[in-house]
This record gives sequence, structure tokens and C-alpha cells, in this order.
Amino acid sequence: MSVKAKYQAVLDLGQKLAIKNGDVSEDAGILKIKGEANTPYEKNVLWDKIKEIGGQSPSDIKANITVSDDSVYHRHTVQSGESLSKIAKHYYGDAMKYNKIFEANTNILKNPDVIHPDQVLVIPNI
Repeated sequence: MSVKAKYQAVLDLGQKLAIKNGDVSEDAGILKIKGEANTPYEKNVLWDKIKEIGGQSPSDIKANITVSDDSVYHRHTVQSGESLSKIAKHYYGDAMKYNKIFEANTNILKNPDVIHPDQVLVIPNI
């Protein structure tokens, strides 16, 4: 199996996340990838996928992923049935951090218990 085939799920994820300025090459059994993620969250998702496939310190891949907007952790489009606590659990692993998201979005939210589908929320760096 080629290294590129081994990490195909990472490349597919990069396409799904619309990673910009992407470049992929293989040299002497090492896959070299580079690109620009929109947010730190997207960069972390890519790295998590790399580690899932190659382990904590994979020696057969070199990735140079930069971030175009590090002023926020991510921008989340609200889906039907979501709550700030559910969103906080997803991004931070802690539902009680919902207030951080609320505070970062007081320009569009007046009550932490009321969000609507298709609203785009800033997920702050914490």
C-alpha cells in the first residue's frame, strides 16, 4: 500500500473541509501535504485524522497546515435541534462552556437558551 493510499482519508477530509492551497507529494515513502485550513478547529480535525491513521508521531507523513483565521476557534452554523451546550460539548468537550459561546455572540444572541438554525456562531478560542 502506498503512503498516499494509507492517508487517503486525510486527503478526503481536506477536500471536505475545503482546505485552500493544497499540495500533496510523495517522496521516498513519505507523504508531504500542505494547505490552509479556515480555522484552528479544522486544522485540529485534520491532525486528529492523521494521528488516528499513523499514530501519535507518524514518521511517514509530513504536514504543514496553516490557518487563515485564528481570531476564532471556529465558525459554526447552527443545525436544527442544537443548543449552545451541545455545541460547547462538541468543540470543547464540556457542555458547561456554553456561556463562552454565548458571550462571543451577544451581537446576534440575546438569550443563551434561544438559537436558530442557520445562525453562524463564533466559537471562541479559550
